Amino acid sequence: MKKALIPLGVFLVLVVFLAIGLTRDPRVVPSPLIDKAAPVFVAPLLHTPEKQFSAQDMRGKVWLLNVWASWCTACLQEHPVLMEYAKSKNIPLIGLNYKDQSANGLKWLARHGDPYDLSVVDPEGRIGIDFGVYGVPETFLIDKEGKIRFKQIGPVTEEALLKTILPLAQELQK
Repeated sequence: MKKALIPLGVFLVLVVFLAIGLTRDPRVVPSPLIDKAAPVFVAPLLHTPEKQFSAQDMRGKVWLLNVWASWCTACLQEHPVLMEYAKSKNIPLIGLNYKDQSANGLKWLARHGDPYDLSVVDPEGRIGIDFGVYGVPETFLIDKEGKIRFKQIGPVTEEALLKTILPLAQELQK
């Protein structure tokens, strides 16, 4: 009799896990890097490849790292939000041109506008892998000590920028 209840028990446990999973937002994926040091990297600038940028250059500043690509259709969705944000210059916005050809990235920025203080290139995606990027766009808020404090998966929306990212950035600047 007890052996017959085991499959029922297993089934009920699976139903509970499924029910919990269905209540979660699939766009919210917790990053294991939150509150940990951002990966250190050095990469060539998109516009002037003979110059290098290092994440260490941003020490002492709160900044955003936006991972984008010319082949990314979702990047077009967030681009107007980033262009509007760039007018305010609240905190630096650094672009990471991910798994893209530099010429395509330059053409894309020329066509759609360039909201970035600077963009670096990551043609093989090594920097992106270190940041745990599994799709573009993704955006990281990094504090003065170089720790990742927030990760936006998918396009940055006006709501996410105004209600989450910028208030947190202001708090981190104190």
